[in-house]
Amino acid sequence: MIGKGRISMEDFLAFEVTQTENVFSRGIVKKQNEKLKKDYVRVQVEFSDINYKDALAASKNGGVVTDYPKIAGIDLAGTILETNSENWDIGQKVLVTGYGLGTDLDGGFSQIQDVPAEWLVEIPEKLNSKEAMMFGTAGFTAALAVQAVDQEINAKDAPILVTGATGGVSSTAISLLQQLGYSNITALSSKKTQTDWLTNLGARAINTPEEILPEKKRPLAKQKFAAIIDTVGGDILASLLPLIQYNGCAVLCGNASGIALKTTVLPFILRSIKMIGIDSVYVEMEKRKQVWQFLAENKNVLEKQTYHEVALTDLDETIESLLNGSHIGRTIVDIGGK
Repeated sequence: MIGKGRISMEDFLAFEVTQTENVFSRGIVKKQNEKLKKDYVRVQVEFSDINYKDALAASKNGGVVTDYPKIAGIDLAGTILETNSENWDIGQKVLVTGYGLGTDLDGGFSQIQDVPAEWLVEIPEKLNSKEAMMFGTAGFTAALAVQAVDQEINAKDAPILVTGATGGVSSTAISLLQQLGYSNITALSSKKTQTDWLTNLGARAINTPEEILPEKKRPLAKQKFAAIIDTVGGDILASLLPLIQYNGCAVLCGNASGIALKTTVLPFILRSIKMIGIDSVYVEMEKRKQVWQFLAENKNVLEKQTYHEVALTDLDETIESLLNGSHIGRTIVDIGGK
């Protein structure tokens, strides 16, 4: 039976960003609970994680926050404290990724957070709150990309390229591809010091952009890859499209190198390749549940990943490393709401 009630925690800490015409600040503030809105639930947040979008949200003129002040954090996982929805009960373990969390509405970098009930996903039995956030939006996006590749590519030995390989999305994608049996994965990264780690994740080869991209860009080039999972976009993606094999695909899920794409139609009309866009923000709920179940069934890939754990009060260093491109793997946040 669905119950309504509450567990008292009136004061809580949150990482809030403020920006006006003349002032920008970010840091820990003390907040107080307000009356819970209809069709909302109140979650005691246990863990979150830090994504590039979070770093933008916590930056001056980052371009992703709709209004200020705003509690950052596009992901959260925890336990329901109070419910004003007939579909959820106190004590259920839940997670939220995407929608407008941390950009349109206050987000997961908070010990307590009120969220629309329709945004919630019940954490699968095989995952706990911490593991759910070890995946987070990055893992969710990676799973969507890998499933898209798996639907298009039949041969497990097909050559697959993953760009931006040391990032959270790409590194998880490499692990999931190997988990599904793909054996010919190339990781594209300028960070050659991470070769051993990427190999352990499942990459058969690690190349820099200079080693793969042709010196002279042509509309069509030698066919090298059956599929590409791309997190960088921009000129790198434009140079890779002519390398995709006949009936191959490019799965796009990031724009770290820019949103512009200067290319031609030739790879599409002469090699019949597909370009598949991945959106992790507004995925329909049934698909969300299926993807989180997929991640739960394959959670052993977490053992190969590199994870850093930080406290809610110590986010600045990770934010800066994401912005300057030096961040490796995933960072999860112990919110301290337990």
